[in-house]
Amino acid sequence: MHLDMDAFYASVEQLDHPEWRGKPVIIGGQERGVVSTASYEARTFGVRSAMSSAKARQLCPHGIFTRGNMARYAEVSGQIMDILANYSPLVEQASIDEAYLDATGLERIFGPVAHMAQRIKDDIRERTGLTCSIGIAPVKFLAKIASDYNKPDGLFMLRPDEVPDFLHDLPVAKIPGVGKRFVAELDKLGVATCGDVHKFPEQFWARRFGKGGESLWRRARGIDARAVETGHEAKSESAENTFHEDTDDRELLRKWLLRQSERVGRNQRKAGLKGRTVTLKIKFADFTSITRSRSLPEPTDATEIIFRTACELLDAEPLPRKVRLIGVGLSNYDKRPQQLSLLDDTVGGQTGGRIATERQQKLDRTLDSLRDKFGRSAVVRGRIFDFDK
Repeated sequence: MHLDMDAFYASVEQLDHPEWRGKPVIIGGQERGVVSTASYEARTFGVRSAMSSAKARQLCPHGIFTRGNMARYAEVSGQIMDILANYSPLVEQASIDEAYLDATGLERIFGPVAHMAQRIKDDIRERTGLTCSIGIAPVKFLAKIASDYNKPDGLFMLRPDEVPDFLHDLPVAKIPGVGKRFVAELDKLGVATCGDVHKFPEQFWARRFGKGGESLWRRARGIDARAVETGHEAKSESAENTFHEDTDDRELLRKWLLRQSERVGRNQRKAGLKGRTVTLKIKFADFTSITRSRSLPEPTDATEIIFRTACELLDAEPLPRKVRLIGVGLSNYDKRPQQLSLLDDTVGGQTGGRIATERQQKLDRTLDSLRDKFGRSAVVRGRIFDFDK
């Protein structure tokens, strides 16, 4: 199964800015830049990703151009991957807005795979307000192709007995990894579809195009031995936000740090990870950046300890210019089993950064559970109640 979010960046912007819904939204359309993605409303004017901003403005002068917010997109992406993890232990995140899921044997739990895919779509819509398209197929590359059918908000299932007929007329340009130059070479051979690939034996493709030719021959027959891979071991976790207006309001900066610390701590607890090093990142209005780190005596996944350590790092900085971006990260993971410490959990001084008390850990677990069930905004800490809306 392959999941592809629909116009992801633009859809998140329309979600966060209700007044933009139904209007052409273009991400990355800064002067001399290129378009990162565009909403479906903008695509009707011919705006496409990788197009120059100047061309996009010519095609859609009334469009809403924004530089986007990668930290926000990463946050929503994390929510989506959390949903997928509820359905299968084998989830491979291919990019920020797409993933593969191995549904083998899950029919006994969730019913027919098409019903499972619809449940995933419904969960994502309910949790994030966004739509996605899902393709179901026997192998990975066909699932990716299938997810492009019926977009947006699509669901397409390709059964094993349908694969030969499906591939016979499938344009070779639809196969992932077959680029424009390869298509041009294939055109010289009179090869336009996967059915045309069958005109030549495997040895021909290997001699003519090497490994790329061998891969084409296999995929034209629906062969793809790649399994869903769950990814690489995490080395750090971070969250950051760019402000719409530069600021030197330290109270506002602390509120952002608390929000980010909650995100980082929650992700660590979900992953069963604890880190020893808290890092503060600041980017100033002139685009200069600094990072400040502090290593704790014991590893932690506690929101409060991450937050207070980040605040101490912030308090030590003079802030000579207004701040454009702030972020917090946790790294230097300790994989050894940790026992709960009931020692003083104060951050700073001789006892700084020790593992949270049982009360703090219980609070974190309770908040995580409530947000998993009712959404991120269901429960808000008092310090950011008037801010996190």
